[in-house]
Formats: sequence, C-alpha cells, structure tokens
Amino acid sequence: MRVLPTRLDGLVAIEPAAFGDERGFFCETYRSQWHEQLGIGDDERFVQDNHSRSSRGVLRGMHFQLGAGVAKLVRCSRGRILDVAVDLRRQSPTYGRWDGVELDDESMRELYVPVGFAHGFCVLSDVADVIYKQTAYYDSELERGIAFNDPDVGIQWPLPEDELIVSERDAAAPQLRDLKDELPFVYAGA
Repeated sequence: MRVLPTRLDGLVAIEPAAFGDERGFFCETYRSQWHEQLGIGDDERFVQDNHSRSSRGVLRGMHFQLGAGVAKLVRCSRGRILDVAVDLRRQSPTYGRWDGVELDDESMRELYVPVGFAHGFCVLSDVADVIYKQTAYYDSELERGIAFNDPDVGIQWPLPEDELIVSERDAAAPQLRDLKDELPFVYAGA
C-alpha cells in the first residue's frame, strides 16, 4: 500500500498493492488494520456499500450529507474516473477548495473522502464502475449537493462542460456560498 499526496487535509489517496500474473490479479481493496493506520475508520465504521455504473462523460456530484455527515472510501473497479472532493468544513484553511484524483482499474487507487467534504466524479473511459463504502446510510432527507460548475470553487473537470452528462438534480444544485450557513461541518485541525 502506498499513500499519495493530496492538497486537502483529511483527504487520503491510497494505492493498494496488486499482484498479477498471466491468470489475472489479486488485490486487497480494504483491510481495516491498514486503513486505521492512516486514520481511516478510527472513529467510524463503514455501514453501506454502493456500486454505480456510468458511461463516458457522466458527472455525478457534488454530493454530501447533513447531520453527522458521511465519509466515503471510493474506488473505480472498471474504467477510469476523476474523483473530486470539495472541503466544506468551516474554519478550514482549504474551505471551498477542491482536489481530484484519477481512479482506475489498473492502479487500483482509492480515495478516502472524510465527513465535511462534497464528493463527485466524472467518467473518462467508455464505461466505469464506481464502488464505495460509506459510514452512514443514505438518507434523502439529509442529502445535499453543490453545483459541479460553481465558479467560486472552480473545479477543473477533464472534459468540456458541453460533453458532461449531468442529472437534473445535480444541474440545479446551488452554489456553495448559498449553502454555507446550513453546513454543520467544522474543521478540527491537522
């Protein structure tokens, strides 16, 4: 396992070891022991796994959950995506900033997105399967989003906006500045 640098405190990119030969490969994608060494799962446990399949250009996000929030451990088991997180934690030195990590089925990279971040991804391959664990059950009453194209956040998506396929809900999401008073997340420091 190798940890890759990110620009946002708490966001962790992981590249697990994969062992391959002419038959295929084997890779441990989750082991609580080594995730805990990275601070993942110390005060939380994953309670739900999700799997989505999307075609090239699909953009899902930028989603987060109110209340206690939700942390996610995301990987791309088929294809390639740009996985993106935006810091929503008040008093964070990187509040409103984003970082993106390319996840694919060859590097086996994973991205841990802690509570207090919005999350989304854009599909770069013809098709992509995205699998993620989360620390809270999905709750439509608590689910929120910010605009994928919020100019104040300035996410640099890898495809032109006219090539992105976005749901009506995501396309209508408000800008971060319109939600800032609703956000319960507070930066706890490094």
